[in-house]
Amino acid sequence: MENIPSKTFTEIREEISDEELQSLTAAIKTRYGIDFTNYETKSLKRGIARLISKYNLGSLVGLWSKTLKDRDFFLSCIDDLLVNLTEMFRNPEIWIKIKTDLLEKIKLNSSIKVWHAGCSTGEEIYTMAIVLTHSRLYSKAEVTATDLSSQAMAKAMAGVYPQLLWKKYLSSFRQYFPDGKPEDYFKLEGEEIKINDSLKKNVTFQRHNLVQDRMSKKFDIIFCRNVMIYFDEVLKMKVLNLFYSCLEPEGYLIIGYYDMLPEAHKELFTLYDATTRIYKKKPVTPVAPK
Repeated sequence: MENIPSKTFTEIREEISDEELQSLTAAIKTRYGIDFTNYETKSLKRGIARLISKYNLGSLVGLWSKTLKDRDFFLSCIDDLLVNLTEMFRNPEIWIKIKTDLLEKIKLNSSIKVWHAGCSTGEEIYTMAIVLTHSRLYSKAEVTATDLSSQAMAKAMAGVYPQLLWKKYLSSFRQYFPDGKPEDYFKLEGEEIKINDSLKKNVTFQRHNLVQDRMSKKFDIIFCRNVMIYFDEVLKMKVLNLFYSCLEPEGYLIIGYYDMLPEAHKELFTLYDATTRIYKKKPVTPVAPK
């Protein structure tokens, strides 16, 4: 019997039509209540192609059948649809700006409320915890960390990372904190980097879908870095309106270097610092009496 070579990732991705993608996302929304219908098409096709290739499902039809019949399979594969790329002290200049500027403006607040929206596996959470600790502000921090992926969030809660990343993390740590002692924040045990428990105590984890879930709390700083690259402009504005409603007056939104905002974002936010992609909530314009 002739062996039929398996399709490449690129071949699988290119075979997925827009119509098939729309049908699959509509079915997922109906079956699981998770809405991918306004995710950026190219990014979502790449995620779907990864799933098909990784699990040898052959085609979109194979994925469709597996996804709609096997709830556990689908929920465990959200990470493949939404690639979680994060690291400790990613872009050190951002953390320097937060310490020397943003925290100086809010340090007298009775509490410092932070939301990591799309927290992935948690490296950003613990980076901010180190910055707050270094600034002697962690004791009054109230941190909320959310993600759509329960699997990614479980890793974030554990705060355990492969030791092979140590040199990369340490290099970025040194750029932010040249005289800092890594052992004050991490432990190296065997093949693992373990975050100290002191950096976890003020963090509340919550599964949350930015596309469709509300958030009742108010925050001084919201992080949402390289999450909106997966959204189309309609969905981006929906999420930006959510962030606007959740920020305190004078609150800050920090986005990723690859996030492109729709023009309409200017109605909600002003650019605070272009280098670090920090935005500030615009004040509400009072309505003139009639």
